[in-house]
Amino acid sequence: MGGVMARYLPRAPEELTAGRLKRLGEGMGKVVYASEHWVVQRPRSPREILALIVLWRSLRRIEHALPFGLGRFLLRHPSPQLRLLRVLTQMVMMLGPRALWPLTHAREMLRTYLRRARRGEKLAQTYLTETMLVPERIEFPPTKVRVGGWPGWLIVSEATERVESTLYERLADLAREGRFEEVEHWLGLFLELRRAGWRRGLFSLDAHLKNFGVVGDRVVLLDSGGLTDDWQEVSRQLEVEEVMAEPHIRLGLGRILATRPDIAARFNERWKAMVNRESVSGHWPAGTG
Repeated sequence: MGGVMARYLPRAPEELTAGRLKRLGEGMGKVVYASEHWVVQRPRSPREILALIVLWRSLRRIEHALPFGLGRFLLRHPSPQLRLLRVLTQMVMMLGPRALWPLTHAREMLRTYLRRARRGEKLAQTYLTETMLVPERIEFPPTKVRVGGWPGWLIVSEATERVESTLYERLADLAREGRFEEVEHWLGLFLELRRAGWRRGLFSLDAHLKNFGVVGDRVVLLDSGGLTDDWQEVSRQLEVEEVMAEPHIRLGLGRILATRPDIAARFNERWKAMVNRESVSGHWPAGTG
């Protein structure tokens, strides 16, 4: 299970430099840009991440007080408005009185996030590179690329294979079209991906379906930030999983399966049979659990 290198190219793919890359999406720690087949990312600074944490906690407090479901929309759908709020929050945090901001817990959340992100990235590069469990990753000499929106350009030295969609998006699209047999098929592939990770001694603490993607006929891990190889940490997470009444809700399947409680029930039953200490330890590498 030793580490393997990404595929190295003498120069960046031409499609990365031929035009302006589209802003594809964003997460807590990165902003993602894409060409037709490849994705590059701009890591956020710790200051940006801290501002997002403060903004997220503030929106959570006032979510129900905002009209027309605006708070819920901002939390679930990154948008220009939310990006502007993040910039304003960051500016006020820098220039305003520090006493206005309850930063102690936010800073602890930041430290936890950064620690998990570094660990997850290292684990993914060591155990998952050049496997079918993650998108392909390529490396090349530092190259300037143009990107949509701020900052307008980036210097990048690696890219990952662009997925067709997140797993959540694929399931939502299939559900809207009434193709629920395919929904169950993709959920089965998702569960098999998790088992494949356990056999390598890896467990994702954040298994939300937006953290996984679709490439051809396979499901891949997109966000390695929740990965751990610490069995004690895994065991603590599984204690929580084992008392969860409706796992599909936590995974983001509530709206997708709202009209098919039978599928939700089957998935929950299969999840509980699989995501427990006895089952996971049975797949874990010998001597690790």
